Amino acid sequence: MTELVVWICLSLVVFHYLGYPLLLFVFSTFSQAKSDFLYLVRRANRRCPFQPDYAPRVAVLMSVYNEQAVIQAKVKNLLETTYPPDQLEFLLGLDASVDSTSELLKENPSCRLRVFSFETRRGKLAVLRDLAGRTSAEILVFTDANTMLENNCIRNLVRHFADPRVGAVSGEEIRVVPPGADPGGESLYWRYESALKILESRLNCSLGGNGAVLAVRRSLFRPRKQSIVEDFQIPLEIRFRGHRVVYDPEAVAVEEIAPTFSAQFARRVRIGAGNFQTLFANPECFNPLKGLVTFCFLAHRALRWFVPVLLTAAFLCSILLLMQPEYAVLLAGQCGFYLMAGSGYLLKKSGKPTRLFSLPLSFCSMNLALVVGLLRYLNRRQTATWTPTLRQIRPEMLLDKGSDSR
Repeated sequence: MTELVVWICLSLVVFHYLGYPLLLFVFSTFSQAKSDFLYLVRRANRRCPFQPDYAPRVAVLMSVYNEQAVIQAKVKNLLETTYPPDQLEFLLGLDASVDSTSELLKENPSCRLRVFSFETRRGKLAVLRDLAGRTSAEILVFTDANTMLENNCIRNLVRHFADPRVGAVSGEEIRVVPPGADPGGESLYWRYESALKILESRLNCSLGGNGAVLAVRRSLFRPRKQSIVEDFQIPLEIRFRGHRVVYDPEAVAVEEIAPTFSAQFARRVRIGAGNFQTLFANPECFNPLKGLVTFCFLAHRALRWFVPVLLTAAFLCSILLLMQPEYAVLLAGQCGFYLMAGSGYLLKKSGKPTRLFSLPLSFCSMNLALVVGLLRYLNRRQTATWTPTLRQIRPEMLLDKGSDSR
């Protein structure tokens, strides 16, 4: 029985990181082949669903808390978008900010910019819900103060809504590394996630979104509850109500990563707590009648959140089987991997290069953050409000129109 536990746990981990992406690639290849065949034989599908003259009314909504360091650059970035000005407005909600954000906004007045101050801090989703009720725009675009949108980002997001089946569209977030920071294995992880999102979108199984560059159809924006990770909860609800959620890597936003390892870890913990909140609050995601979309939720999302449990079980069972040579080797391999992660952490703390250990460190820190996030969720210690990490707007984050940022 103990041997079976080891191999089941390790097999699930390997399936999640390797088997699932391979299956997605195979499924998406067959899906594309089917679409091409139907088009050639019956012209059943339009090859280009986008309408060049499609420009619905759009409202950009942003919840702001103590963003004096970046707010002026953000407003300038929004006003420079290429979307038709007469069809675009900006609504900013100050979530009980106590710095000079409000005063700085008054220095750059614009008829398209509407600012609302809220005295009680409630969290991002509550502010966005309030702002959504103050506009009649057909499409809502959510973004963050420390994220710069490419000039054609909003246009690229909105073009998908010409298809009435589309309920939400998420863009691509590029993360800039500030001087002195080390992204470690995260850069590889970002590419990995981006590939999964593209494949899932092709199969109409995209579930989550990016809160810094996310568009939703206003009529479908009906969040049922407060959420720690609203950018996952909102698209998830929309997809399980039968609407499409699209991932568009051409709708580009740029954000600076958290400058320190501790800040990166704290962000992962908060997201981890939000992930478990979403998992237990949405039982419909386990409905097998939903088919492939349920499979993708379980294989991509739920399985990842329980990888730390699987790894811990495999490690403990390997210790119990230590007297068998093959399991002694397996245990040594696990210990070596975790020692590499620990060495990477010590090197990072001392300010030394960690390139050799960056992947083990990133992998272990992400999974440790999930464990801490689960404990915070169970203890109800993680709230929908948090203190943002102090970041800056750097020249490399200001993208020109049509720039190739990938």
